[in-house]
Amino acid sequence: MRRPRLTVRARLTLLYSGLFAACGVILVAFTYGLLAANFPQADPKTTVPAGFADSCTRASGDPEADPALIQKCKAAYEQGLETGATTQREATLDKLLRYSAGTLFAVTLLATAMGWIVAGRVLRPVHQITEAARNASGKRLTDRLAMTGPRDELRELADTFDDMLDRLEAAFESQRRFIANAGHELRTPLAVMRASVDVVLAKPAPTPEELIGMGRDVRAAVAHAQALIDALLTLARTDRGHVDREEVDLATVTEDAIDIIGDSRASPRVHAALAPAPTSGDPILLERLAANLVDNALRYNVPDGAVWVSTGLQAERVVLTVANTGPVVASEAVGRLFEPFRRLHDRTGDGGFGLGLAIVASIATAHGGTAIAGARPDGGLTVTVSLPAAQ
Repeated sequence: MRRPRLTVRARLTLLYSGLFAACGVILVAFTYGLLAANFPQADPKTTVPAGFADSCTRASGDPEADPALIQKCKAAYEQGLETGATTQREATLDKLLRYSAGTLFAVTLLATAMGWIVAGRVLRPVHQITEAARNASGKRLTDRLAMTGPRDELRELADTFDDMLDRLEAAFESQRRFIANAGHELRTPLAVMRASVDVVLAKPAPTPEELIGMGRDVRAAVAHAQALIDALLTLARTDRGHVDREEVDLATVTEDAIDIIGDSRASPRVHAALAPAPTSGDPILLERLAANLVDNALRYNVPDGAVWVSTGLQAERVVLTVANTGPVVASEAVGRLFEPFRRLHDRTGDGGFGLGLAIVASIATAHGGTAIAGARPDGGLTVTVSLPAAQ
């Protein structure tokens, strides 16, 4: 059989009662000892009062009583005084002990009842937190404790719990939005393939040119879906935070990214200032980071615009900065650009997925770095990635 489980409230009550009883016992013992040590005792050298001999003579009925009889009478008197004083002392101390023990027992019972009430009031916020945690789920994260009162440890715990619910709600909302956007993005190439196939199959005798055109459309849609899936897999991999580590020069991988992407885009013009930037990480992911930044800077630009790319070492950190000309970006919209599928406009028609900066931020975080963006006053963005320098 399992032993009955004591609740925290019961344990706190027992603790309060035990401490109160222990302190009461110490106080009673100290008082008893102090009184016993200072209580007047019988003095064996008590002076016999004057006229005591005459009293003994009258008591014996002999005017000329024997001195020995007087001495015995005097000894009996002294013994009586001593016995009386001892009896009074013991009776007083006994009453003190009995009354103190009874009072301590009664007050301990009262302290136990008050401790039970006080423990319940103290633990009330804990019950509220427990109930809120029990009711929290992926579909119900809007309730908050919003506890008032003194800013003590329980208030701090409740505020921390509310902050955790805020983060969970934001995470679930981001996940739902991510799933919806990913489904929408994946549905687009499938719809293109199905429409292309349906148009050709609706004809009784499609020509070879029509079949070839259908194949090209399907191939382009498959390439689009494959690129999206690759981007999603990269994002999922870096979000886990597990990356391979080796010595990498961020300037070298950035130069490779510029060579690959710059050749495919004749305009705008790229201005590079690549100083050595040794770091530690996955070279493939770091090249993907640099490629996404350069591709975004070229894609979201203006005709005859420019892109500035620089790398360097600053205070034991390697820094990659990519700036571009382009449309003016509102400052309040800059921070949201690092969210998956977030674009300045819902549909831009530029072939992007809205995952470029999200992947950049995820790769930077996986390598122990940060990625921040800022709007340029005359249009465009400046994105700065900071990573730990190689030791």
